[in-house]
Amino acid sequence: MTVTVAPTDPSELRARVDAELAAFLDRQDPDWPDWAPCGVRSALRRFVLAGGKRLRPLFCYWGWRSAGEPDGTPIVVAAAALELFHTFALIHDDILDGSDLRRGQPSVHRIFADLHARSSWRGDPEAYGRNTALLCGDLCVAWSDQMFHECGLSSEAVHRGYRVLALMRTEVIVGEYLDLVSGMGNGSVANALAVIRMKAARYTVTRPLQIGAALAGAAPGLIAALAEFGDPLGDAFQLRDDVLGVFGNAAVTGKSVLDDLREGKPTVMMALTRDHADRAQTARLRELFGNPELDADGAAELRKIIEGTGARAKIEQMIRVRADAALAALERSSVARESRLALAALAAQAIDRRY
Repeated sequence: MTVTVAPTDPSELRARVDAELAAFLDRQDPDWPDWAPCGVRSALRRFVLAGGKRLRPLFCYWGWRSAGEPDGTPIVVAAAALELFHTFALIHDDILDGSDLRRGQPSVHRIFADLHARSSWRGDPEAYGRNTALLCGDLCVAWSDQMFHECGLSSEAVHRGYRVLALMRTEVIVGEYLDLVSGMGNGSVANALAVIRMKAARYTVTRPLQIGAALAGAAPGLIAALAEFGDPLGDAFQLRDDVLGVFGNAAVTGKSVLDDLREGKPTVMMALTRDHADRAQTARLRELFGNPELDADGAAELRKIIEGTGARAKIEQMIRVRADAALAALERSSVARESRLALAALAAQAIDRRY
């Protein structure tokens, strides 16, 4: 294993992840069929490398280090493979949510719908965009699998990590389905919390940590301790994401602050809003929330209702409680000091972010 100086600055590790992603994607060029258009490959390369927090690779890396293993290129490659799976999830999530922006740029289905329209091709541009984006997402899953297996760790280590990776993939897809179903139900706080735990919390923090630890051959006790830290932190991360989806600055987050409101996304914050709304507020919620034609003025009124019911303040309290629980679990764990400090810094980034 190639050993280098352990990164103390998360931006350094992100740069290494990006470099491995770029190198992997470049290696796909010779295998691309000569007769196939290059638009899919080039669009995916731009999308993958166009930024992002890289939280999943970072948590995976520090799961490995938490088990006492040294820094090295193979673990960075294995961790970077999670970002390709995340790209799949983003592409498909934008299709499901009808989101036209991602990271401040057109989402993948919008890129190809616009290409169809500009080219004056036959057929429906929107259908072409969705179908092409679905295939792009599928390709990212295949590439993620390939990159993970070719990371350079032993086959035994890869097999250990892959068991957790397979579980993560199942959970996030089931979570997406639960998210769809929850939109048809009663929109309760309990249901919304269940969705974020399955769809986002474990997928963002807990499973990446455990994948890294499993690659390192960590004992069951450490695997469990990482879940005690990761589960509440992942919940807090998604609760913050839901707040930013409504109250964030689109120029900073790179995503419209109207999408969640137009879609009627069944978040914990909106469930709390409904639970504490008075009769007049409830009537306006029914008219505005989930209205695909919602404009900026209607969104501003919804934000006033959310704040007026105390739902936003309650979410902030829930975030603080879960963040405190995560950090307390980290302090109780047997994780070495360097890894604890790195994980605490990642926790702060995940929770306190404004993007």
